[in-house]
Amino acid sequence: MEKALVAFLVEDLKKFSYQKEEFLALLKTRGIEAVDIISQRLVHPVPATYFGYGKVQEIGEVLKKHNLNLLAVGGDLTPTQAKNLEELLEVTVVDRTQIILEIFAEHAHTHEGKIQVELARLMYNLPRITGLGRVLSRLGGGIGTRGPGETKLEVLRRTIRKRIADLRRELKEIEQNREVKRSRRLEAGVPIVALVGYTNAGKSTLLNALTGAGVLAEDKLFATLDPTVRKLTLPGGQKLLLTDTVGFIENMPPLIKEAFKSTLEVVYEAELILHVVDGASPYREEQEAVVEKILTEMKVKAPVITVYNKVDLLPEPVLFLGKRAVAISARTGYNIELLLKLIEENLFWQEITVKAVLPFARAFKIGELKENLKLINLEYLPDGIEVTVAGPRERIARHLGREKLEEINGEKLVWT
Repeated sequence: MEKALVAFLVEDLKKFSYQKEEFLALLKTRGIEAVDIISQRLVHPVPATYFGYGKVQEIGEVLKKHNLNLLAVGGDLTPTQAKNLEELLEVTVVDRTQIILEIFAEHAHTHEGKIQVELARLMYNLPRITGLGRVLSRLGGGIGTRGPGETKLEVLRRTIRKRIADLRRELKEIEQNREVKRSRRLEAGVPIVALVGYTNAGKSTLLNALTGAGVLAEDKLFATLDPTVRKLTLPGGQKLLLTDTVGFIENMPPLIKEAFKSTLEVVYEAELILHVVDGASPYREEQEAVVEKILTEMKVKAPVITVYNKVDLLPEPVLFLGKRAVAISARTGYNIELLLKLIEENLFWQEITVKAVLPFARAFKIGELKENLKLINLEYLPDGIEVTVAGPRERIARHLGREKLEEINGEKLVWT
């Protein structure tokens, strides 16, 4: 395990304890041990060196004391700040975004995930190669000439920009293929339920508990990055697609948001959101607020069930918390049946009930109705098969729009 000195700039004292613990967890996930921790209270970072010059000198002394050659900064450095710190301290300097990117690179396994991570890393590194050009340019060249270092820098930049363009083009193709699959799912009328939550809240463990997906689930930040979609059958017999998403984190680096935005688009298509919260975390409220803020910024309109996970780790048992909230343990199975019931109730929250008579030639639709709607009654008549179904207006329109329907609970059905 690598060893590092960890340095923080404290801009908000109330948030510092939480931010410190989270960054130390990121370092642990990356395989870096924090030998010592140093901090400075400042309202804003110093433009040239992030920390004040006196604090930089103190950091240098602590690095020498522990014989360390790695400084991990618990914030985001500009390319200039990173370069200046490395030159002043003569050690390798990494910031929070770089640590997250390295974790993502280690945990991405699918082709798409690897492309997304590589794109984010190249975008991060592109503005940070200027210092390399200065070093290379000293190798030759005179007045009025272009040194070989400058030429190599330009070649390197062009290479990176070309690779970025290629990766974006490849991601676009992947997105188009995903869009085709999404369209097919929508046409089939299978509802989508999306799992969202702070990183390490237990989304993958819950996905495994509900569907037997066999997805990697570890007690680490960003243990799984690759989107997973699995079928789930509810107690009432209805089928849905349960999809996982990349975990959220406070102040998610913009490069990560940009690279993974396509995998988050499923949240817009979901008819129901399961917001998984680490119910045993001492920072539960802060993490819950971060996810709620992101969902608000994304303008998500689907109803949300808050799922407080890991309650088996709490000293006192937690009971059912409300109409759209439930306390569970994905690991032990505690309250999983209650969660399934909540999903069923909330997924059909705009439910209407109708009757339709299917011609015998369209009897094949009965199986489709069982999977996608609540089939309340089935009766064979001389002129066809009478079915009574319940479900959201849009889904009934999708599956029975061609049939002659009879209202049951006062809803006027208008197909668009």
